[in-house]
Order: sequence, then C-alpha cells, then structure tokens
Amino acid sequence: MTNIVYIATSLDGFIADKNNQVDWLHDIPNPDGSDLGFGEFMARIDALIMGRNTLEIVLSFGIDWPYTKPVFVLSNTLTKVPEGLEGKVFLIKGELTEVIATLNSQGYQNLYIDGGKTIQGFLQHDLIDELIITTIPVLLGGGIPLFGELAAPLKFKHVKAERLVDHLVQNTFVRQR
Repeated sequence: MTNIVYIATSLDGFIADKNNQVDWLHDIPNPDGSDLGFGEFMARIDALIMGRNTLEIVLSFGIDWPYTKPVFVLSNTLTKVPEGLEGKVFLIKGELTEVIATLNSQGYQNLYIDGGKTIQGFLQHDLIDELIITTIPVLLGGGIPLFGELAAPLKFKHVKAERLVDHLVQNTFVRQR
C-alpha cells in the first residue's frame, strides 16, 4: 500500500497562485508535448484521492475528464457527483485512516493523493509514502502552499532528481519510517 503525491510547485512552494489559479503551470515551453512522466506515474496507481477544490479546478480546465482511474473526492459538502462523471468520480468522507482502509479493502493499494488541503491532511496523519514534486521556475509570492503545519517532523529520503524539458526539476522523496 502506497500513498503518493505527484504535484508541481512554484520555486516558493505554492501549488496555486493568490487567485487559486494554476495557469502559470503552462508557461513552460514544451514543444514536444511531453507528459513529463505523468503517464508512467499513472500506470503505477490504482486510484486518486483529491479534495473538492481540486475537483473544481480540474473541471474548470474545460477538457475531457483526464483520468482513467477511479477518482475519490473527499468532501463533506458535495452530495452528488458532477453530471457525466458517474462511475468515474466517487464521493467519500470520514477520517483519513478510515478512508484509506476502506479503499485498500476494495483493492485500491497505490493511491495518488492530490490537492493542497488533502495532501496537508495526509501529511498531518503521516499517511504519505512518496512525494514526487516538480518545481516550476517561477516565484508566485503567495497563494496556496503545498505544505502546512505538522505536529512533528516527517523525514524523507531523496531518491531521484530529473531535469525535464530543459526548465523543470522533478524530485522524488520516499518516507523514512
């Protein structure tokens, strides 16, 4: 069972700008249309867990639903799945340890954890096993931070660094327990 974060941040550690926008992610030239390793990563996972805010951001892109794996949305306020996403998106709520146990019992062993509050919650409960963080060379000066407060430090081992499309650095860290 592995819970993995795969996310991009600004140089100053933000995942969205002050207006909750992520358009700055697309400012990097990518003439060959590389997926920057996302396809390979997605092949490793069984399902995604994201928060409601992240779902809304994905829906705002105005593209076809980008995920082929089940997406579980953590929300205490949503009462139904957005139209057209039935069978692809599932609403869940509860304590994170219970959510993970439920999904693991359903055969979802390798989970992609996405969204600021969701990632921070998983880290606060020490439920993240791997971090794959791609750094975008921009300073936003504020916005939604990737990391929040923790009760105690969490130690990770750096296992890989890769330069992508001549502009980005993708670092992989594994939790040391």
